[in-house]
Amino acid sequence: MGELAAAIDHLAIEDVAEIPRMQLAEQLLELHWQMARLQAQIARRTGVRLP
Repeated sequence: MGELAAAIDHLAIEDVAEIPRMQLAEQLLELHWQMARLQAQIARRTGVRLP
């Protein structure tokens, strides 16, 4: 969870106009996968299952 918070904080302070579009896309994709992994961990730990 610390990695996700760090990634969000890092994106929040950057001026997206200064980031090359490919790098921004890579960062957003990595953030998406980190969020998906976190959701899966929460689901496993709380017993929540998708129908």
